[in-house]
Amino acid sequence: MTEGESAHAETRRGRRGGARANPGAGGGAALPQLSKRQIKRKFAPTNILSSDEIESIHQAALKVLKEIGMDFLYPDALELLRKSGGVTIKGERVHFEPAFVEEFVAYAPKEFTLHARNPENNSRIGGDNMVFGTVGSPPSCWDMEGGRRTGNQADYRKFLKLGQHFNAIGFSAGYPVEPVDLHAGVRHLHALRDMATLMDKPMTAYCLGAHRVKDALEIARIARGISPEQFEAEPTLTSIINTNSPLKLDAYMLNGIMEMSSRGQVICVTPFTLAGAMAPVTMAGALVQQNAEALAGLAFTQLVKKGAPVIYGGFTSNVDMKSGAPAFGTPEYMKAVLVGGQLARRYGLPYRTSNTCAANTVDAQAAYESVFSLWALTMGGGNFIMHGAGWLEGGLVAGFEKFVLDVDLIQMVMEFLQPLETTEDALAVEAIREVGPGGHFFGAQHTLGRYANAFYQPLISDWRNNQQWVAAGKPEAINRANHVYKQALDEYQQPYMDPAIKEELNTFVDRRLAEGGVKTDF
Repeated sequence: MTEGESAHAETRRGRRGGARANPGAGGGAALPQLSKRQIKRKFAPTNILSSDEIESIHQAALKVLKEIGMDFLYPDALELLRKSGGVTIKGERVHFEPAFVEEFVAYAPKEFTLHARNPENNSRIGGDNMVFGTVGSPPSCWDMEGGRRTGNQADYRKFLKLGQHFNAIGFSAGYPVEPVDLHAGVRHLHALRDMATLMDKPMTAYCLGAHRVKDALEIARIARGISPEQFEAEPTLTSIINTNSPLKLDAYMLNGIMEMSSRGQVICVTPFTLAGAMAPVTMAGALVQQNAEALAGLAFTQLVKKGAPVIYGGFTSNVDMKSGAPAFGTPEYMKAVLVGGQLARRYGLPYRTSNTCAANTVDAQAAYESVFSLWALTMGGGNFIMHGAGWLEGGLVAGFEKFVLDVDLIQMVMEFLQPLETTEDALAVEAIREVGPGGHFFGAQHTLGRYANAFYQPLISDWRNNQQWVAAGKPEAINRANHVYKQALDEYQQPYMDPAIKEELNTFVDRRLAEGGVKTDF
């Protein structure tokens, strides 16, 4: 083992259990965390529609694609589709034959491994597996001291550090807050270098033109220290492809699919279908449109490269019909999440969904809407969870205190999904015998041997020290969350990167910066 490998191994050992000797902010004990693990469901997902009803959505989506069609706004994509022989093209409108859609969607893999630069952070995507990402893409951020402010690189880096520190977070879901203070032509270079160095978990990049995508692919490859051939054989980078609902895919998204899928990287096709706004007002109609748009995008990925890794994305919810504002964590959103999971399983594909809310601050609304989102995606078969921690204000704001609240909730989901122990010792007949009728179990040997790890230790609900928080005049959960996020930043340890890889990464990024980054769209 080299000195560098030894340093990397020591860093991983320090993170594995979650708790460290480092006292953290304010001199308190290290934050309690669950150990790093691949999250798995041990039960079948919930189906709220019958197989016949799911099939009716599928057939309606195929009818939409054949009879109404979908606009593809990129000449290269239209040419590839034209050569396939499975579509009819009129201008930019593509009419898909049902057999073509079904054939090509079937080429997509049912599961795959998403690779990180630290192999301990690889995640299996699909099946019974779950992985949660950071919030992604809000233009603003918020905390108690600084209030609501425009996204910037300093806050962006703080969110990356939180994403690295907490074991419950498995990947960076794009930019946790948009670093708007960086010029748009070079923002991706700075932001992706930060993502590659401050975290060693899987990366997500944006499809905003060929040059940005190619830069992202190279940064992700260099960060793992692998050859182009190995990179193309091992899914490493993810990008979310949002359709321009209703029924459009723009040039940026289509070019991104072509660049990413041709290199064997992960495309998650996610229509943004808000019922009553960009989709029919009925949830069934919105889901038909979601499915049609998703199937068109997914089939196109396989036309680019058969077997390229893909994720079926659902993001259907409703709007407030009085204001037009998006609503999340609603009963309608929960239904859409559950049905989206059924549709993904109908095609044998991994399923992307999200932990969302419409709250403006960390309050009861933020908590219950996020709990409803998490309940739906856990029971509905979610695999790849975007916006896992930090989402506020319908996605306009990334919240530092909300990040901690969500990590706490995700850890509760993780603990809920742990199998119930039914060994002879866990059944505790001898402990019941020891205590007998009318006693208590606080002093029982069975309790004393297990008490330290008996129950989930929350990040925010500080049961033991609650009176101290009351005495300090800060009893609210948001104050505790504020303290926890600062302590997490204090405890953060930057993951090891081999010096040769770091030099190659910096050389590439600095060269691209000197060239001016991106001057043209394509």
